[in-house]
Amino acid sequence: MNIATNKERRGKKPALLVLADGMVFHGYALGHEGQTGGEVVFNTAMTGYQEILTDPSYKGQLVAMTCPHIGNYGTTSEDSESRAVWAEGLIVREAARLPSNWRSTASLHDYLQRNRVVAIEGVDTRALTRHVRDYGSQYGIIAHDVSSTDSLIEQARNAPSIVGRDLVAAVTCSRSYDWTEGSQEWKPNIAVTDGPSPVATSRYWRVVVMDFGVKYTILRRLVDVGCQVQVVPASTSASAIQALQPDGIVLSNGPGDPQGVPYAVDTVRQLLGWRPMLGICLGHQIIGLALGLTSHKLKFGHHGANHPVIDLRSRKVEITSQNHNFAVGGTHEHRQHNRGIEEFDTPWGRVSITHRSLNDGCCEGLMGKDLPFFSLQYHPEASPGPHDSSSVFRHFTQLIERQAHA
Repeated sequence: MNIATNKERRGKKPALLVLADGMVFHGYALGHEGQTGGEVVFNTAMTGYQEILTDPSYKGQLVAMTCPHIGNYGTTSEDSESRAVWAEGLIVREAARLPSNWRSTASLHDYLQRNRVVAIEGVDTRALTRHVRDYGSQYGIIAHDVSSTDSLIEQARNAPSIVGRDLVAAVTCSRSYDWTEGSQEWKPNIAVTDGPSPVATSRYWRVVVMDFGVKYTILRRLVDVGCQVQVVPASTSASAIQALQPDGIVLSNGPGDPQGVPYAVDTVRQLLGWRPMLGICLGHQIIGLALGLTSHKLKFGHHGANHPVIDLRSRKVEITSQNHNFAVGGTHEHRQHNRGIEEFDTPWGRVSITHRSLNDGCCEGLMGKDLPFFSLQYHPEASPGPHDSSSVFRHFTQLIERQAHA
């Protein structure tokens, strides 16, 4: 009671987070004043809130940060992962109003206000996380007007599901463009110990990136390893991509259900085997559907920067950054090898499941045995997160090089 009274004396306006199952969490208004809704997910990263807010994969979602203190290092334009904030709202325990970082240009509260993002602080995020883990992700509403709790619950219950919806159309680029910027000097250098430095490479590989909601850091990592990058809208046809004559194709991350973008699945199905291909997150799921696998919605998804994944080929474990509510399923035709690698047949030849989540066993990687492609459910570019998997981009250019000389 004393804490609430002290906060009210500091001028903080009460706010509510209401879930579709009737659960109500009390807090205080943060960011832009108003109301917003989306599927509530929790993210276990301790840092990277600005990268998370600007990751297009969070379109349609309210993000609850499990770390209790958010915003202590402020915000800066250099940390944005796209052209806008895509998360529908933010839920935190405590938002720092006085950031301490030489790079900061605005507090989290000011950043949210400037970008018209409705948020809430003062929520018991530990209780919220436990509730989502027990009952699954569900629609929620953040409201700074707390006078009509019953109507908010009814509104949340009647909100459309993200299952089957095309959220990619809202976040993809409207026209193609070239990307030339590599990683900034203050960012960690990408690991290139398994191949020559791009500076020493005489040729730059031309890569087309299908933008399903691509993060800037994916594009930067491709430039880092010597790629000339052209980004194209998600609706670009296979024939239009073939006309560009790239050396390789990257399928980016993005929001929502892969079954909501059948046009992308059809395009990828036509392009499989034509050029080396790398799929990341939603791109991985789209490759899976193109190969004939199924997809399903996870109970509460994978969102965070500390998810362990095992490479079934080397038995190496990497700590990864993840953000997905859907996953591709296995197949009854797969065969378990004595090294743990699972393989199955498709119309495009034999395919391996190369990676699995150590948390719940989800498929985290696919690789063609007869065709030049591989895909990862997690984010090798991180931002935020560990850089255990940064060599993936070098492996992709090596695949391109091998195909070029085949």
